[in-house]
Amino acid sequence: MSGVRRFFALPLTDLLRGQQRVLGRRRDLAWLLGGLLAGWWVYVPIHELLHAFGCVAAGGAVSRLEIDAIYGGALLARLLPWVVAGSEYAGRLSGFDTRGSDAVYLVTDLLPFVLTLPGVWALRRAARARRPSLFGAAAPFALAPLLSLTGDAYEIGSILVTRLPPWATAAALLRGDDVSKVFARVGSVAAPPWGGFALAVVTGALWAWTTYGVGAAVARALGEPALASPERPPLAGETAPRDEAVT
Repeated sequence: MSGVRRFFALPLTDLLRGQQRVLGRRRDLAWLLGGLLAGWWVYVPIHELLHAFGCVAAGGAVSRLEIDAIYGGALLARLLPWVVAGSEYAGRLSGFDTRGSDAVYLVTDLLPFVLTLPGVWALRRAARARRPSLFGAAAPFALAPLLSLTGDAYEIGSILVTRLPPWATAAALLRGDDVSKVFARVGSVAAPPWGGFALAVVTGALWAWTTYGVGAAVARALGEPALASPERPPLAGETAPRDEAVT
């Protein structure tokens, strides 16, 4: 497999090869799904809070962060005055002020994805240890950039693209965290900037895969290289390959 194909296939191969390792018994699927639900339930509010904290830390201001009650929105609303329980999404930073700075805007969007760096390591570690619940719990953290392709990833791409002269004047049309709504908005004007929209989608996708790649590099540096296809268990007297050894 070429380097480019391997780069784009890496998240999928980590996920599928990891599943092969952890799903050895019938009950393992239940453990994996349980871990996935628990990981997602924890990840969502942390992700949204990091958006808010990123905005404030970069010099912006936050006025409204929506988090669905199922993810602890009601509890967080009691602790933080700008949190509101309930949203049409799992969570959304719907009220924030970047002070007109795209740097603040980018930090606001980017900060939650620092969780991908330890997330990829945890995903691979759990796979090698054959821990289905931990593998499921790590998946939302590791795969967050790809899960955000129609949301934060597109928004990051749109910020970068509308810094370019051909689409700078279309920033109000092209920027947003819901690609379907942006698509409808762009299509409603007389001269739709479809080129800018397409480039924002591609830029967001490249950012998502690159972020996973950085997480993979961190994982490799910490002793968890990419997962290889599982092999048969070693026979008596044989030594398990490095990739198969449980540590």
